[in-house]
Amino acid sequence: MTFATTLPITDVTDAAVCCSPLVQESIAPAQADNLARQLKALADPSRLRIISIVAAHSDAEACVCDLTEQLDLSQPTISHHLKVLVDGGFLTRSKRGTWSYYRLVPGSLDSVAGVLATV
Repeated sequence: MTFATTLPITDVTDAAVCCSPLVQESIAPAQADNLARQLKALADPSRLRIISIVAAHSDAEACVCDLTEQLDLSQPTISHHLKVLVDGGFLTRSKRGTWSYYRLVPGSLDSVAGVLATV
């Protein structure tokens, strides 16, 4: 009959890597509020599509008319989603005549991804 034996961990660094927390410190209340606001802005399928349409459009900028052609939503609903994304810091808006053009804020998605990668 054979018995399996368990060897004790002799290298403390192995145990530390195995059991060490992924995050060294908790996020501050203001940072948690900001992250929650950003995640709420992204937590909608239509808003995620809007971001992808803007990012894929030439010059990474899209007119409202470009969005209404691709989304099965009313113009007021699209405007609401755009406002949420602008307020969340993901899009900027510039007005040209009667049309509004939206562009991704550089690094805005990277900042959310970076925070989530450390959690």
